[in-house]
Order: sequence, then C-alpha cells, then structure tokens
Amino acid sequence: MADANEHSQRRGPIKSSVGNIAANRRRQQAVTVGKERREALVRTKRLCRDGIVNDDDIDNLGDGDKYMMIDEEQTALDEQTTQAVQLLKSDLNSQGAGSKTKRVEAIRDLRRLLSKSEIPPVEAALKAEVIPALVQCLAFGSPDEQLLEAAWCLTNIAAGEPEQTKSLLPALPLLIAHLGEKSSIHVAEQCAWALGNVAGEGEELRNVLLSQGALTPLARMMLSNKGSTARTAAWALSNLIKGPDPTASSELIKIDGVLDAIVRHLNKADEELATEVAWVVVYLSALSNLAASMLIKSDLVQILVWRLATSDSLKLLIPVLRSLGNLIASDSHKTYVLTAGHDITENVILALVKCLRCEHRVLKKEAAWVLSNIAAGTLAHKQLIYSSEAAPLLLHLLSAAPFDIRKEVAYALGNLCVAPVEGNGQPNIIPDHLISLVTRGCVPGFVNLVRSADIEAARLGLQFLELVMRGMPDGEGPRLVEKEDGIDAMERFQFHENEELRILANGLVDKYFGEDYGLEE
Repeated sequence: MADANEHSQRRGPIKSSVGNIAANRRRQQAVTVGKERREALVRTKRLCRDGIVNDDDIDNLGDGDKYMMIDEEQTALDEQTTQAVQLLKSDLNSQGAGSKTKRVEAIRDLRRLLSKSEIPPVEAALKAEVIPALVQCLAFGSPDEQLLEAAWCLTNIAAGEPEQTKSLLPALPLLIAHLGEKSSIHVAEQCAWALGNVAGEGEELRNVLLSQGALTPLARMMLSNKGSTARTAAWALSNLIKGPDPTASSELIKIDGVLDAIVRHLNKADEELATEVAWVVVYLSALSNLAASMLIKSDLVQILVWRLATSDSLKLLIPVLRSLGNLIASDSHKTYVLTAGHDITENVILALVKCLRCEHRVLKKEAAWVLSNIAAGTLAHKQLIYSSEAAPLLLHLLSAAPFDIRKEVAYALGNLCVAPVEGNGQPNIIPDHLISLVTRGCVPGFVNLVRSADIEAARLGLQFLELVMRGMPDGEGPRLVEKEDGIDAMERFQFHENEELRILANGLVDKYFGEDYGLEE
C-alpha cells in the first residue's frame, strides 16, 4: 500500500472485472502483522533480562530464580519490590558522601527485581509510585550507571500490560533526550529499548513518541556501525512506524543516511541485524509510496533476493519476503523492479520456488502472493512463471494447501491465464496457458473456492470458471465445469445476499447452462 489515498493491489487482470478486492492488503498486513503469531508478539515488546551490558549478578541467578516463580514467591517478590521503591525514594532525597553510590545501588536492586521473574512485579512497583522516582533518576548530569539502571527499569515496566506501558508517559521526553550523541552508547541503547516497548503498545503511544521527536534520534542510531546499537534502533523504529498513518514512514526514509544504512545493513550485516532492518523495510514499503519508490531505485531488491535465496533463518526470511512482495506490488514495480529476461527477475522466481517448497505456511502464502503480482505483469512475466518450476508447485498447492494459501495460489494461476488489459474490461485469455493449466487439473480447486464461505475466494473461483467456459476450445469448458459439480457450486448463489456474486453466478449459469445446453448431444 502506499499513502492514505492510494489503494493499489497489484494482482491485475483476473480481478479487474470485479473491482479492487483487498485493495489495502499491503497496509493491512503491515498494521496487523503483530496479530498473526506469538513470535510477532515477542517482537513487539521485549523484556530486558541481561541488559545492554553484562551483569554478573543476573547471570549468577539460577534458572528457576530467573524465570519461574510460584504464587508465594511472587507475593514475596511484590513485597520486596515495594520496599525497593521506598528505599530508592529515600536515597533520592539523601545528600552527602556516598549518596550517589547508594542511589545507584538502590536502582540496581529494583532493576534486578523487575528482571527476575517471568511475570515481573511491575504492578507492585507502580503502586509504590516508582515512575516519578525513575524520572528523577534520568535527570541530566546523573552518572551513566544511574541512567542505565533507570532506563532498564523503565524498559521492563514498558514490556508489561497496556496500562503499565502508558505509565511511562512522564518519562518519555527524557528517554528521547538521552538518545542524543552526548549520551553514552549504553544509555542510548537502553533508552531506545524502552521506547521500542512503548511504541509497540499501539498507535496512541506511537503518535505521542512521534510528536515528541523520537523518530530522528532513533534513525541516527540505526546508522551506527555498532551492531547492537543499529539492531536496537531498527527494532524500535519498526515499532514506531508500523502505521496505519504513513507519515512516519515517509519522514524516516527522507532522513539523511537512512536509505544507505538500510542497504548497507541488509547487504553486509549478520542475520540478527538484517532481520530488524528488514522489518523496517516491511513497514516502509507497505505504508509509503515515497519510501517504496526510493527503496526500489536503490540496490535493495537485488539484496532482498540474495537474502531470500541464501538464508535459512525463518526470522529473516519472513520480513525479507514481505518486503520484496510489497515492492513488487507497488506502483513503480514495472519500471524499476523486474524486467523480464534480466537475471534479477529469474533469480526472484528461483527464490520464490524455494519458499513454495518449504514447510512454513507463511512463506508459502507470501511467495504465492508475490508470484500473483509478477504474473499480473507483462506477457513475458507470465511466460517466465508458466515455464518455471513455480507452475507445477502452484497447481499442487491449489489442491493440497490450507485455504489461505490456496486463495493466494489461485490469484497467481488466474493471472497466468489472462493478458494485460487496460481499465476494468473483460480480461483477454491466453489460450495456451489456460488449456495447459486446466488439462493439468486446476478446475476442481477453483470449484472448491466457489463453494467457500469467503466472498473474495468465491468471486475468484467464479471468475476463473468464466475463463474456462469462455476460453476452452470446442465448447469443452462448460462440460469440464459440469463434470466437477461446478453447476451446483454456482447455483448456491441463486439467492445469495451478496448481489455481485449472485448476478455473476446466475449470469454464468444462464449463459452456459441455459435451456439449449446439452441438446447437441
């Protein structure tokens, strides 16, 4: 998706006769990706156990102390946390020799408690009014050790429930301020981590962070050649720009050095950093036409294809594939991304074939979506897919894959059978492709889509059956559809509440199976 007024879904002619179904796929995918699987929830917020720097005391805790606690221990932990907050407040008011050391020790004790359990005692700390104390600890001129420990505490509070995360509102200006170049790198990274957790909570807090100027300093941190700094900043940025408003994505890509850093990190970085940067690209390419155009004009597509072809890391492959799909689906893809006959286009097909063969359903689904958009291109693009290993794999998945994958596969196969057409007119058929795919057994899969409760899938199935009945030679199409119980599938729409499908299905039945059907036999 592009900007707010842009609704382009590049699946092409097979869809043109029924309008812009699922037009907001790229934007919706970007906004809702966090709801798709538990791994994404872990990505959104992260509890900081080991911190930016090593902590021997944390390392020396037993595994049971680190992660699991029974109810009695949790109650004791809550009490200890309340006492630790009260002690910190007292030390903040103390003066004289040793007061700074005592203050740091008090914050460190609190941080250990907030890092200790699978369910940290955040609520107990908040009830003890810990936030004002931690905000005071973030004051400029404080020792770096104190700043680091305070930001660490806030990081773990922000990793909690929504209301717990919102409690950080008074601390946000100082957390952002400590991202600056005058801060130590460890303090800046920990503040970025805390802000990433806040941004991961939702649109309301993202808007607060953006209004307070968090975007630019985080972007500058992502330019760093230090892996942990760039990685933390990229993760926080991916939470900050994830939409639905495209403004932040458009602003990010315009910041000097950001595009170069994205290309550099994806090309040369280890897989952990490349993964975080790839998620930034997912949201940039999904939400902003400007960002997508700039990314396409760089070397990024070639790098994404290389990563897709060579990596076995699922964490990296998912955002890389989604980024590639977004860029190919953008308005500029025909001009800049894939030119039939070029090596990069053929390499894309090979990489997508790899994904279709894998066992992970997300990769299969996304690969089919990307192929459907390539298949919506020129005749040369269609021929490239049709003559590749992708075609038999798509046919197999149409009959054997889960429903969501079958629907994406159906778009790809449908687009292979129709020639590019201007406007929303009836698509022209590519006879060789249609006859071959029908002969190889694709009709039952499309009839099953017609029978589905999913309106988009049923519409797609009806469209393809129309191609079959119109395009197969010697009037064979209606007989093939009848053989697979296609008439019964279409007649279920005779009184359907969806007017568009009702008219489409009834029109096909009347046209191809009217009073004269079968008389010549």
